[in-house]
Amino acid sequence: MAEAIELIFYYLVFPGLAFCTILGLVLSFIDRKVSAMVQWRVGPGPGQPFFDVVKLLGKETVVPEESWARGFLAAPYVAFGAAGLAATIVWLAVLRIGGSPPGDLIVVLYLLSIPAIAVIVGGAASGNPLGAVGASREMKLVMAYELPFVAALLAVVFQTEDGATLSLSGLVALQDQAGSAMGRVSGVLGFIAALLCCQAKLGLVPFDIAEAECEIGEGALIEYSGPALGFFKLTQAVQLATLPALLVVVFWGGMGPGPAGVAVFALKMLLIVTIFVLVKNTNPRARIDQALRFFWGPVTALAFAALALAVLGV
Repeated sequence: MAEAIELIFYYLVFPGLAFCTILGLVLSFIDRKVSAMVQWRVGPGPGQPFFDVVKLLGKETVVPEESWARGFLAAPYVAFGAAGLAATIVWLAVLRIGGSPPGDLIVVLYLLSIPAIAVIVGGAASGNPLGAVGASREMKLVMAYELPFVAALLAVVFQTEDGATLSLSGLVALQDQAGSAMGRVSGVLGFIAALLCCQAKLGLVPFDIAEAECEIGEGALIEYSGPALGFFKLTQAVQLATLPALLVVVFWGGMGPGPAGVAVFALKMLLIVTIFVLVKNTNPRARIDQALRFFWGPVTALAFAALALAVLGV
C-alpha cells in the first residue's frame, strides 16, 4: 500500500505531472523570451505561459457537431497522462530516486509517441477538413522521425561493453563508470540525430507542419478550445521538460551528485532548449515532403551510422 501511494505521488506531484508541467511552462517562457530577443522584441513576462493555460482552462470546450465527440474529447487528456508517465520515469532516473524506475527506455519511447497519436486522433475526429489535413501531416511526420529517434537512442544502449541495457538508471550507472556517451563518435552522431527528432516531436519550427497557422489554421487542433486545448498545451510543456532530460540521461550521463551536479545538469538542459529555440527562429517551416526526405535521408543515415559504430565497438 505504501509503495502504491509513493508511486502515485511520483506520478502526480514530483517528479511527475505537477513538477514537469511547471518546469515545462518555465522552459516555454524561456523559449518565447529568447525568440523575442532574436526578433528584436520585448517578449512576454515570466508568468505569461501560466496565464495562457489558466485562461484556457476557464473557458468552455466547444465540440463540433460533426465530430466523433468521445475521441475528440479524450485525445488531449490521454496525451497529457501519457506524457506525464514518461516524464515520471525519465525524471526518476535523473534524480536517481528509488533505484530503478518502473519502466525502461522502450516504455518511455512508447509513451512519448502517444501524444502525437492523440493529435492524429483528435484532428481526425474533429470533423473539420483542415483538422484532417493536420492529422495526416502529423501521421507522416511520426513515421518519418520515430525510426531515426529509436536508432539514435539504441546507439548508446549498444555502447556498453558488458551487454546492452534498456534501463535508464542502468545507462546512467554505466556512464558513471565508463564516461558519458558523448565522449564517443557514435554518441555524438546519435545525439545530433536525436536532437533533430526531438525538434519534430515538440512540433517546433521547421517541423510544426501539422499546425501551420498561416496555412491550415492550427490544423489538427483547429477545432479545440477551452480545457481540451489547454491540456494539449500542457502536454507540449511536459514534453519540453522531458525530452531534454531524456537526452541528457541517455547521452550525457544524467545528473551528477551534489549542487555542482545539479548545476551542470541544468546547464545541459538549457543548452538543449536553446538549440531548439535557435533552430526554430532561424529556419522557415518545411513542407511535409521536405521533412520526410530530411528524416528518411540524412537523419536516418546519421542515426544508423551511430548505431553501426556502437555495435562494432568503434
